[in-house]
Amino acid sequence: MHKRAALALRLLPVSLVVGLFFLLPLGIMALYSFLEPGVYGGVEWQFYPDNFGRVLGFADGTYEDFDPVYLAIIVRSLKLALMTVVCCLLLCYPMAFWVARQPQRMRNFCLFLITLPFFTSLIVRLYAWLLILRPSGFINSLWLATGGTEPFDLMYREGSVLIGLCYILVPFMFMPLYASVEKLNPSLLEASSDLGASRLQSFWRITLPLTLPGIAAGSLLVFIPSLGNFIVPSLLGGARVLMIGSLVEQQFLSARNWPFGAALAMLLMAAVLLCLTLYVLLQSRHEQGEVSR
Repeated sequence: MHKRAALALRLLPVSLVVGLFFLLPLGIMALYSFLEPGVYGGVEWQFYPDNFGRVLGFADGTYEDFDPVYLAIIVRSLKLALMTVVCCLLLCYPMAFWVARQPQRMRNFCLFLITLPFFTSLIVRLYAWLLILRPSGFINSLWLATGGTEPFDLMYREGSVLIGLCYILVPFMFMPLYASVEKLNPSLLEASSDLGASRLQSFWRITLPLTLPGIAAGSLLVFIPSLGNFIVPSLLGGARVLMIGSLVEQQFLSARNWPFGAALAMLLMAAVLLCLTLYVLLQSRHEQGEVSR
């Protein structure tokens, strides 16, 4: 009993911080999502499920209508988030192997370069991409200098948003991958080669399963922030490429429809919780497989 009281006392500060700065705002957001929006902003304290109906299709049709544009925005957000995961994985997976095979001093230098962007403001780094991609930017200036007739339209497209998301989220994919790759035992690959396995077979049966936890963790760390990101779409996508994070921001700040913005945020959180649940299930299955072996 004394140990439980001591443990509860130690966890009390952390519990208060989590409850005050996470659970309480989350509860307020969940409550607002079921309230009626006020005429001039704010909320009316009446139960109003049509905030979700505008997205999911069961709006009353009188005061609120189902609009498929919201589903299209959610689908676009999911597509760009998945594309960001794939691009970051294709870029970071071979790079993690290359860095892991370098001498210790070179590895430390590469890890420093990976974390270096965190020392610079995100807004500054994204404005640098504006200077690169805009019609009078570096790419179009180089194109016109080499004989091009007219500049490319690179800004305010899904491709520019994808570039920005990959640029800011590459470190989140690289670090878990590097941690998994660094733990690989080279003798396993040597034994596989001695037994007659090709490089592809060794990769498929040894390297990929052993680095799968890093792939899953990196994919999760990239997918979740890219799904709810609103800074990159606002700067590099504009009004053409609207994602769910930007839509939530607009509902709270511009439209002043707090209940609908809260409902969109709850749907976004539900998608994140689904991803986390799948990750935990896959991780538990992987650990069970390792124990059975």
